[in-house]
Amino acid sequence: MPIPDIARSDNRGPGDMRLVKITRPFTKYAEGSVLIEMGETKVICTASVEEKVPPFLRDKGQGWITAEYGMLPRSTHDRMSREASRGKQSGRTLEIQRLVGRALRAVTDMHQMGERTVWIDCDVIQADGGTRTASITGSFIALADAFTALKAKNRIKQCPLLDYLAAISVGKVAGEVRLDLAYEEDSQADVDMNLVMTGNGRMVEVQGTAEAAPFSKQDLDDFVAIGWSGIQELIQLQKDLVGSLN
Repeated sequence: MPIPDIARSDNRGPGDMRLVKITRPFTKYAEGSVLIEMGETKVICTASVEEKVPPFLRDKGQGWITAEYGMLPRSTHDRMSREASRGKQSGRTLEIQRLVGRALRAVTDMHQMGERTVWIDCDVIQADGGTRTASITGSFIALADAFTALKAKNRIKQCPLLDYLAAISVGKVAGEVRLDLAYEEDSQADVDMNLVMTGNGRMVEVQGTAEAAPFSKQDLDDFVAIGWSGIQELIQLQKDLVGSLN
């Protein structure tokens, strides 16, 4: 394997994740709230319960999980204007919040939720790569805490979560396959990929793009293998925090 031209600034090995820190509860009012820090990326994830469902699910006997995502103006190197001031959300924002919502729905029994909605809000307060993957991993914990709160109030009989859920970025930088890319690496990667997987190793979403030349099937296999190793670490962290889903 060639020696990379771009060394990892934090001296991590190619298969090492950044330091992960979870603070919960993080806010006072939400049923579930988490600050997830992956290296210098920091995202607040909250889960708020609303006792109604969208019109298309009314009287269907099931619930709904939806997400919103946003970045604070100075979460990046240069100040961004608020999307509200521009009058519309960017395509990137819409894509990420849809990803978070459908990923969480993939591991939730909607009928056990009852006719209620859980709103997931992901607010990036500092971005250094991997904000969408951190949002998914942190939101799962916030969602689990919200369901625990509902169960404690006898509003649901059991936790509707079917499995754990986490996400991680992978990529190829200067010919080297790496796990959990920081922004400096992500911005120069030959291939950039995001993996969303369940605790039992099932794929929920794979988002991969060749930024330079097309990549091989062997590369894809390497991305999935190194990504799964990182996701297993995140899943173990979730298990330590959330405990059993039963």
